[in-house]
Amino acid sequence: MTTRILPAVGDPDAARIFSTLLSQLPSAEPATPVPDSTTLLDTLARLAVDSLDDLPEVVLVHERIGPVPALELIREVALRFPAVGVVLVSSDAGPALFSAAMDSGARGLVGLPLSYEELAARVQAAAQWSVGVRRHLGRGAADTFTGPGGRVVTVTGAKGGVGTTFTAVQFALAAAASGRRTALVDMDLQAGDVGSYLDVQFRRSIADLAGIQDISPRVLQDAVYEDRTGLALLLAPADGERGEEVDDRAARHIVGALRSRYELVVVDCGTQVTGANAAAVEMADVAVLVTTPDVIAVRAAKRMVRLWERLQVRKAEDTAMVVNRWSKHTEIQPALIEKITKTRATRTPVPAAFKELQAVVDAGRVQDLDNRSTVKQALWALAGELGLLAAPDTPAPAAGPPGGALTLRAAGTVSRLRRGREG
Repeated sequence: MTTRILPAVGDPDAARIFSTLLSQLPSAEPATPVPDSTTLLDTLARLAVDSLDDLPEVVLVHERIGPVPALELIREVALRFPAVGVVLVSSDAGPALFSAAMDSGARGLVGLPLSYEELAARVQAAAQWSVGVRRHLGRGAADTFTGPGGRVVTVTGAKGGVGTTFTAVQFALAAAASGRRTALVDMDLQAGDVGSYLDVQFRRSIADLAGIQDISPRVLQDAVYEDRTGLALLLAPADGERGEEVDDRAARHIVGALRSRYELVVVDCGTQVTGANAAAVEMADVAVLVTTPDVIAVRAAKRMVRLWERLQVRKAEDTAMVVNRWSKHTEIQPALIEKITKTRATRTPVPAAFKELQAVVDAGRVQDLDNRSTVKQALWALAGELGLLAAPDTPAPAAGPPGGALTLRAAGTVSRLRRGREG
């Protein structure tokens, strides 16, 4: 978080010292010192006209400011601009002045001559207090998180090529079409393709939010691309190496901010476990793992589930398994995958019908997939089954036998898979 600091000091020599030390503080953005109390109040009033966010987090008041005495000025600032943290700078740092400053509304007292460590500590404390107050005061209709606290669903692939991104995109499109305000986040940080699937190019990415501790609605709006499909897209960085900037702390902060603003947040976690997407899976209300019904993919799914359990990210029984490219002739059926991975297989498998998808995937326009597509129908029915739609009672298509109790075939591939169950 960048801390904006406005010093109020009339003495030119003291002003230079203030500016020099403040410029050395981490993440500090010091303004040009104002010379008197009148200028300070006028400056704050002008900044507050448009938005509370335009006010500095911290104001430093020198003891010899005039014409209004320092303690009276602090009281005036605290009454008129309660979201600004005021710190008094004085040669008298005794308990009597400290008590009087606190009674006037100051958030701290720094002694003269200035010490870098003391100044940094007082400024940081005042800034944190200011940020907390602004959250409670609100920031106007355009600047306030309005969501009731949305749901988060993560979509992770057992391995590359199982259809993770396509599944995540279709879940988000289905939710948006049902009337839910939906965000789609590409957290495949090195090889994200959400933008390619939707024919979107945007200069901002999730990496631009990584170093921001207080993600305001305005900051979030700048990083999100509002697509004509109705989705709010937060894309992966174009330069894969920037993905390292998004750690688990940043991921929690970003997903939390999105959850506060949108009814549904769909996160494409790719196929590699990182600190960021592991944090997202841990936060998720629904964690989906996508696999295909073949030996290699199912073994990869089992490895992923075990890894999540070892990292205490997600229990196997709390994971929803989506089986992609299924057919009634597939030797490995969803019930067997459920038994092997100990996850919960969804009732609606996704049929193997890539010919339906090839044209829109090659064109990077998967939002144009025909409504008659059996793959689209299955994925949108899955979205309803997982509770992602505004009308969760959407009937599922007859993609398999009634009740989802799919039979197992014991021949060939199944035997090979069973031999590897303990591996």
